[in-house]
Amino acid sequence: MTTLCEQDGKAEVVRPQTLRVERRSHRRHDLELQMVRVERFGGKKATGAVLGQLVDLSSGGMRVRTAQGNVRPDQQIRVRLELPTYAGISPFVDTSGASLQGRRDWVGWMAVTRVEPAGKGEYEVAGRLVDMEQLDRGMLGLYLSMQPLAA
Repeated sequence: MTTLCEQDGKAEVVRPQTLRVERRSHRRHDLELQMVRVERFGGKKATGAVLGQLVDLSSGGMRVRTAQGNVRPDQQIRVRLELPTYAGISPFVDTSGASLQGRRDWVGWMAVTRVEPAGKGEYEVAGRLVDMEQLDRGMLGLYLSMQPLAA
């Protein structure tokens, strides 16, 4: 809806503000300053090899800055992520024992959705965390709710 507004004898068109719709399912949180490493996990050659540094993270995906130029969209990479405890909250849950225990690391698959050059021979790789259990995803969301948001 557009309306005309008259001020000081001049007609002015007034348009309503459009609401910005958030398309993401999960909010991104900026963890770049914490210097968290993401490791490529699995396979004989790549076991424990550093993939890059975590830029931002949500309970549904992450963005990593890396010097590896061989990563392509639609590729799946097995990754290991280790986060420090924050405000007494562990980011993940160990369900293998008789009782639930907090844990700091997670190993799973990242489905690469985007690879963009970041300059200086580096790339930003973004992807979804595809095989995370719902309990881990919920704990990661709680953990991230204490972190600063990304833009």
